[in-house]
Amino acid sequence: MIERLFTNARLPDGRTATLAVSGGRFIRIGSVDPSERAAEAIDLGGRVVLPGFVDGHIHLDKSFVGDCWRPHRPAATLRERLAVEKALLKDARPIAERASALIARAAAFGTIAMRCHVDVDATVGLENLHGVMEARDRWRGLVDIELVAFPQAGILACPGTREFLDAAIMEGAAVIGGIDPSALDIDAAAHLDIVFGIADRRGAKVDIHLHEPGMHGIEQLLRIADRTRALGLGGRVVVSHAYALGDVDSATVDRTAATLAAAGVAIMTNAPGDRAFPPILRLRAAGVHVFSGNDNIRDAWWPYGNGDMLQRAMLIGYRSGFYTDNDLLTALAMATCDGALALGIEDYGLGVGREATFIAVDAQNAAAAVAEVPAGRMVVRRGALMQDWQIF
Repeated sequence: MIERLFTNARLPDGRTATLAVSGGRFIRIGSVDPSERAAEAIDLGGRVVLPGFVDGHIHLDKSFVGDCWRPHRPAATLRERLAVEKALLKDARPIAERASALIARAAAFGTIAMRCHVDVDATVGLENLHGVMEARDRWRGLVDIELVAFPQAGILACPGTREFLDAAIMEGAAVIGGIDPSALDIDAAAHLDIVFGIADRRGAKVDIHLHEPGMHGIEQLLRIADRTRALGLGGRVVVSHAYALGDVDSATVDRTAATLAAAGVAIMTNAPGDRAFPPILRLRAAGVHVFSGNDNIRDAWWPYGNGDMLQRAMLIGYRSGFYTDNDLLTALAMATCDGALALGIEDYGLGVGREATFIAVDAQNAAAAVAEVPAGRMVVRRGALMQDWQIF
């Protein structure tokens, strides 16, 4: 007997279907023999089903979700911003509580996995990492969280950080981070030596924040591609933001994209509201893997965000001028299957034999869901409705 039937579902292309689930997996998608019995039937009422959302870039340790509202404080430089952040976080609720509150909010919207960048440096040590790990453990099996040891204050600029980054990987972070090798640490070669050295020695992935503009940023992308190719790390290296790709001419984008694609370097973008960002369709056409994440959510960096990756897909489409259904589906893919591939998530998606994890939203098809961002969601993880989850 089938354990559970989800009837009156719409597939992403708008076709109606029934989803049959047993043992937490899809055993049939499409039509079901009416004589076949199920222990439980759930009517989805014509909602469209989407694969679980993947937030490819989030900062759980920085957010004030789960804490009080804190008005944004302007800052003229990165150093000033870091000082503002430190002051605001000083009297905030514990990291584990705030991180768990944000995870809960994201999960309610349908996020099932995320890559979390956690500040690790010589001033905070591993404190933030341990706090986020505590929250991650509460949600284990419901929201899968991959941790990045992120040197927000720089590596060379904050002596002693190299050792803490290495320790973070040894304690369970799967990804070594970096940030603006020239602008923040001045010595790009030395910065990348440390990042890629730890990755090579510890078998870690790499995810580097790159805000450097114009040709300075392009030079960093080419350096990162060279390191990736030399160490055989294709498919395991990401550059987050890569604003420079939105600053330069099309010919430079195309040359850089070809190099990134050949090296296997992926790009993460959240399409920020105040900055040029990578031309998504152009990069994808060149073979570059591009995916998305929310980045900062209601913290010292900006007051916006609610953790909803469907809303993020809409914002990416809006800022990119995506109007056709195919383009809207690209924005959705960046928040679902492309993020899953970047994070190395297996057993993912709407397919027979795969884990029965999906979101049902009130829309006619997947493209409409991106454009409309329906508020109501039914979240199903391994065949169980979200309200059946036992979290704490």
